[in-house]
This record gives sequence, structure tokens and C-alpha cells, in this order.
Amino acid sequence: NMLFVMINKTKEDLLEFGIINIDKPSGPTSFDISHFVKKKLDLRKTSHFGTLDPKVTGVLPVALNRACKLTGYFIGRNKEYIGIMRIHEDVPLNKIKKLIKEKFTGKIQQLPPVKSRVKRQEREREIKTFKILEKDGKNILFQVECQAGTYIRKLIHDLGEEMGGAHMLELRRIRAGIFEEKDSINLYDFEKAIKENTLDKIITPGEIITKLHPTIQVKESSIKNLFTGKPIQHKDLKKKEKIEEGKIICVFSGKKFLGIYKIIKNKYVFAKPEFVFQPIRG
Repeated sequence: NMLFVMINKTKEDLLEFGIINIDKPSGPTSFDISHFVKKKLDLRKTSHFGTLDPKVTGVLPVALNRACKLTGYFIGRNKEYIGIMRIHEDVPLNKIKKLIKEKFTGKIQQLPPVKSRVKRQEREREIKTFKILEKDGKNILFQVECQAGTYIRKLIHDLGEEMGGAHMLELRRIRAGIFEEKDSINLYDFEKAIKENTLDKIITPGEIITKLHPTIQVKESSIKNLFTGKPIQHKDLKKKEKIEEGKIICVFSGKKFLGIYKIIKNKYVFAKPEFVFQPIRG
């Protein structure tokens, strides 16, 4: 996959079409953090993707200005957490591990918590891995990789129901899709980057979306037409492309990102626009 990320992007480019991977502290809501970034950078718009509860810390990607249009294409990826649960009765470790393996790994049914904003009906979620890292009396350090939309607090509660009760003490998200903890930046360093004018070092270009969806090239002569919102025709393509119908693609001409399109199979039309990255007329 062609990744043109980090190629001569000015600070202005990045603020217009970038993502900051914030390490969210405990306390504020995800919306608070997104709003804080917007105010500090004086942007038209910001949006976070993958809400974290106020008490939960860790990876919270915040999209800037036009990158907000990308949030839907990032959401829905696997998430990874590390946390501490407290068990109410001192159950032996091997029993807990056995329960996890039998009932809380793979595809599970989950009823969203009472306080959640979503409709309370059972949904299937996949738990990729659920590891116990350490046990200290009734406190247990665990790590979970799961499908987006899994409620970890509920997962721990449901596990507890099988063994005399458990609740979550602390939770930290260490990965949200392609955004990882090691690349995240806390609010202190974020503010420092603003003061020291080093924002370009901490903003990820919106083009990082190419890590998730295939990239195709169109002819330079087609750019003007595409910027008016026209679909991509087969004749616009640099070379013949074989991608299945319904797939989301990232479209470039050379290093220029033109937008996100959806493949439709038709005699003339190759893909229709979902988000066109038109130049801003200054």
C-alpha cells in the first residue's frame, strides 16, 4: 500500500487534515477532550473516534477539521485494553482462566449496560484474547483485545456473575485500530507542542487512512472532473484495477489525495465518491 504519510506536510496541511492520538486522562469525557483540542488549535471542527468513559484513560484519536469526515472509516476496528478487576471472592486463578476460556473468549453475547445510550438488546461481540497478566489477592491485572463496541466493564461484571462477583477498578485503552499507546500524546505534551511550535511532529496526516483501505491511482487529467463530485470512470484509472464491489478505496493522483470512494461495478463507472477532498479556495 502506498503510504504518502509524512511527506512534506506543512503545519497548515496537518491542521486541515490530520489526527492527533491523545492519551486521555481520567476525568474528562471524550467530548471534553475533543473540544479542548478544537479550542487550543482554533479549529472549525474536531471529532474523536471511539468514545471512552470519563474514568477510562488511554488512546483517543481526535480528528481535525476535514479529517472529521474520515472518522466513520476508522471506527469499527479492534480495540485493546489493559485493566484491573477486583473479584469479590478469592477464586483460584486456574478457575478464572477456565471460565474465561469457556465463556468469555471468541463470540459472546452482550447486553449493553443500563446506563448506556444504545438500545438494550443482546449483541454479538468477539473477544479475540482475554489474558490474566497478574493476580494480587483479589486484584487481577488483565488484557483484552476485542471487537469495537464491546463493553469491558460489562464483560468483567458478567465474568463476575459466574464466580461470586467482580467489578472493574481501572481501565486503559492501549490501542484503537491502527492508533497505539506508544504514539499517543498526553495533554501536557500537546500544550507544550503548541507553545514550542512542534505540532507537525505530533499530528498524523489524514492519509493514514490508506493503511485501512486499498489505494488506487487516477490520471492527473481527471482531477478537475473528480473535484466537481463526478464518479470515477474506468477511463480515469491509471491502470486496470480489480477490487470487489462495495469496497471502500482511497484515491490518489500521484501524491495528491483526492478522496474516499466506493466501488460500484458498471460498464463505465468504477467508483462513486463518498468524500471528495477538494482544495479550499483561499
